[in-house]
Amino acid sequence: MVLAAMVLALLIGFAVVLAVESRLSLAKFGLGFFTSTNWDPVNEEFGALPFIYGTVVSSAIALLIAVPLSLGVALCMVEILPQWIATRIGFLVELLAAIPSVVYGLWGIFVLGPWIRDSVDPLLARYLGFAPMFKGPHIAVSLLTAGVLLSVMIIPYITAVCTEVFRVVPSSQREAALALGATKWEMIRIAVIPYGYSGVIGAIMLGLGRALGETIAVAMVIGNRAEIAASLFMPSSTLASAIANEFTEATSDIYLSSLVELGLVLMVLAVVLNAAARALVAGVVGGQGERR
Repeated sequence: MVLAAMVLALLIGFAVVLAVESRLSLAKFGLGFFTSTNWDPVNEEFGALPFIYGTVVSSAIALLIAVPLSLGVALCMVEILPQWIATRIGFLVELLAAIPSVVYGLWGIFVLGPWIRDSVDPLLARYLGFAPMFKGPHIAVSLLTAGVLLSVMIIPYITAVCTEVFRVVPSSQREAALALGATKWEMIRIAVIPYGYSGVIGAIMLGLGRALGETIAVAMVIGNRAEIAASLFMPSSTLASAIANEFTEATSDIYLSSLVELGLVLMVLAVVLNAAARALVAGVVGGQGERR
């Protein structure tokens, strides 16, 4: 009980410290801090909306790419590949999680960014240029580059959890589907994936939490511009990258307080998303129980 209380106290302590240190910003800007797009350290006017936008959009891009890939890899290793191959591929996938963020950032600057600028951006502009999100100049540091880089970084986390979830699906589930005449894919679709819904959702939330909090790699490839642009080809910034880039440059109390409030916003966002994930998992599990 004492150890459990210590963990809870640590979380509350984080929130209290962030709230206390951001009191100047909270008092001056109030709720307008979350809706303002103006980030002007010279005139001491600060708004968090551009960073919230960059955080949400880059994380959404990462999930859009990483979730199908991770599910495919996990299902392939559990249901299709021979065990000796699946073990080696699993090791290589998990090895991606051990690569430092700064190495991902360097790879993003020298390899991923130029490739997206020269190959992906022109392709998207050609076929999807009618949409505002795929218009604009083609540059290596952009919101799209950050989203793709984040997807690579969270794939090992989602894949590892999904793999373990699918492995614990009872063999009777598979055998029952096959006995009723289901094909291999139908068996996976109707017997394996539904049984692991709650675990898959938890894996996705784990990946989302990783994407929301990533700092160094994102700061190196996103462009770090505090503005909201409809185009994914334009530079942007996230809550974490803004704090990392500007914290040492904060020369006034209100500037420092505003940066701390960005950290508070990030923490609240993470807590809300985790609570929503818990509720979603509970709903899925409850629905499965009622169907049984």
